[in-house]
Amino acid sequence: MLAARLTQIKQTVPHFYLQTDCHVDGMLGALTRINAQHPGVKLTITDFIIRASALALREVPLANSTWADNAVRVYENADVSVAVHTPFGLITPIIRDANHKSLFDISRELKEIAGRARAGRLKPEEYTGGTFTISNLGMFGIDSNFAIINAPQSCILGVGGAEQRPVVRDGALGIATLMTCTLSVDHRTIDGAVAAELLGRIRTFLQEPESLM
Repeated sequence: MLAARLTQIKQTVPHFYLQTDCHVDGMLGALTRINAQHPGVKLTITDFIIRASALALREVPLANSTWADNAVRVYENADVSVAVHTPFGLITPIIRDANHKSLFDISRELKEIAGRARAGRLKPEEYTGGTFTISNLGMFGIDSNFAIINAPQSCILGVGGAEQRPVVRDGALGIATLMTCTLSVDHRTIDGAVAAELLGRIRTFLQEPESLM
């Protein structure tokens, strides 16, 4: 069933892709500090990505949309779906109203809902009806991820691993931790400028982690 749906989406939805590298040394440092200061909490990179995406969607509302019968529906709240691998296949549980939730709220909710997803105990309304999807494969050592859109949503963000790479700053060679983010976009609902603005805002939030606190 999933294979048939993905085949249909890829054949009927006009995908285009935008990619950027995010400098995430600051985010990783914030992640380490927060987890050290709050022993009962274990934030993850995915928590930061969800929060950054939700805030970016609030600033670029045209991207927080779905395609329906030759019309575009734009949503006020960011209901962020997260791709989770389970023994039963891929499923996308949703963090509802993620733009109104803190990093800690997102972290707690994601752990709970992902756990129930892996146990096969999600209700249909908990994995249908999102407005944006994140597919993070960085933990598997993947450099970049060109994901298939979770229709009727307009975008899916594919995330690769955070790794140290050589960079040039002010004419000097150095080392920075980069994470490649790839935005797959439905061209029926969003044009290149809107998609670029969204991906740029996500990158800014990830590179300025204090804005996510």
